[in-house]
Amino acid sequence: MIKKEIRRVLTERLVELGFNLDEGELGVEEPSNPEFGDFASSIALELASRTEDSSRALAERVAEGICKDDFSRVTVAGPGFINFDLSPSLIIDSLNRLLSSSSPLDEFPDSIGKSIQIEFVSSNPTGPLTVGHCRQAVLGDVLASLYSRLGYDVETEYYFNDEGRQMDILASTLWARYSQSLGEEVEIPEDGYKGEYLIDIGEDLAEEYGDEYLTWNDDTAAFFKNKGLERMIRRIKEDLSLVGVEFDNWFRESSLHEKGEVDEVINVLREKDGTYEKDGAVWLKAEEEGAPQDVVLVKSSGEPTYLLPDIAYHLDKFERGYDQALVLLGADHQRHVENMKAGLSKLGLPPDFYQALINQFVSLSAEGEVKKMSTREGEFVTLKSLVEDLGKDVVRYFMAARKPESHLEFDYELAKEESMDNPVYYLQYAHTRIASIFRKSDRVNLEGKFELEDLNLSRLGEPEEQELMKKLDKFPEIVEIAAEDYAPHYLISYGEKLSSLFHKFYNKYRVLTDDEELGAARLGLCKGVQMVLGELLEILGVSTPKEM
Repeated sequence: MIKKEIRRVLTERLVELGFNLDEGELGVEEPSNPEFGDFASSIALELASRTEDSSRALAERVAEGICKDDFSRVTVAGPGFINFDLSPSLIIDSLNRLLSSSSPLDEFPDSIGKSIQIEFVSSNPTGPLTVGHCRQAVLGDVLASLYSRLGYDVETEYYFNDEGRQMDILASTLWARYSQSLGEEVEIPEDGYKGEYLIDIGEDLAEEYGDEYLTWNDDTAAFFKNKGLERMIRRIKEDLSLVGVEFDNWFRESSLHEKGEVDEVINVLREKDGTYEKDGAVWLKAEEEGAPQDVVLVKSSGEPTYLLPDIAYHLDKFERGYDQALVLLGADHQRHVENMKAGLSKLGLPPDFYQALINQFVSLSAEGEVKKMSTREGEFVTLKSLVEDLGKDVVRYFMAARKPESHLEFDYELAKEESMDNPVYYLQYAHTRIASIFRKSDRVNLEGKFELEDLNLSRLGEPEEQELMKKLDKFPEIVEIAAEDYAPHYLISYGEKLSSLFHKFYNKYRVLTDDEELGAARLGLCKGVQMVLGELLEILGVSTPKEM
């Protein structure tokens, strides 16, 4: 990456001046005003206090000793900003490295020796997955791809709560639907689940088991709890496959209780003076660890709160050997995250082990109206119906297009557009246009490959060509930032800008020209764009059509 090269050059010069710095400490950014160069660094302002020089004088000393071979200009502005204008040769070298590689991300190591477990969706198995679950499924899946590209050992996990009152309600509601399908006048519980999905399951069970379970008792309750769980998990897996999401592991909360891990956590917390008893309940000393207030772990009834098994679950993750555990949670879980960090801190886990990404809710808008949804009332748009109507590519793209912490209003009308107004088609079409160019060229084989030694990339001197090359160079950095900030939307923003630059270039210049040397160079530029777009779309889980 060019930015990395500038950091290297700056580091070498600062060492010559007696500073001992790591490249990672050097801030190098793109100025908002192009008059200040392609890149700029404020390092002189940060280091001036260590010298007798002013920040501007230090910046001038740094700039005058930098080799100018890779830059058309190195200048100093304002109180001490060092500005870099790239030379055409440095930009061309960047494209040449890309075309010489097997992947735009070749510079990332195959393994960095770290493992990360990413838990997401984790919807309770009491209803179909909705558009809200769909957003989290896509975000988690894209993050898993990003971390894999960075060289992490990645595992994905779905955790479902198969314990507690909600499962009892599911069992009694399903039994009522089963009984109704056999002609019995049975009302569903007042707080039961009203969606039609349980009617379908109830009819299936009635057909399979007849009237064997018409009497409600403990055995019947256990039967419908198990059957409800089994059928809902099956449906959840089927729905997730529609959007291209598969999990490495499926984890049941009940296994924590069966193995005694929940009780063990309470015992360890007591030993570490992390709890106290009040009003018959067991409390976590969360405030001591930075949480707003202490919180109940075990109710006065002896029933654990939601927090306790989740602490046990993450201790289980730690003991499985992961270096980091990332969990995606809904917008109403912020306080839970604070309490989780307090509990894990009391257990002695590293502070950076548990990381949470809070993602906001999704609403669907169509014809100017926003649809309200409720799982309990059976009023929601399912993941399945969304994907079947719009297709996997569109759904994945739109779900990842906004910052996870921001509310996502899913524009249904725009998503249904099969035109360049739809951003996913706009991006895919750039990839398709390049495939079309390659089909028309006798210099490129069916796989889009050609001999690099035939390319004179110095012919790429037009401003649009230079901008495309500079944008291609930034891709690895975008991937790194998107992973580290848990921000897949950076990929989409980058992809749309790259596609826009390519479409402008394509509309202004002919690639296949009578000037064979220029045409070959432009084919190389198109190949670079195709490589980056292909990698980006693969990370997003979106297809790369050859024709549209």
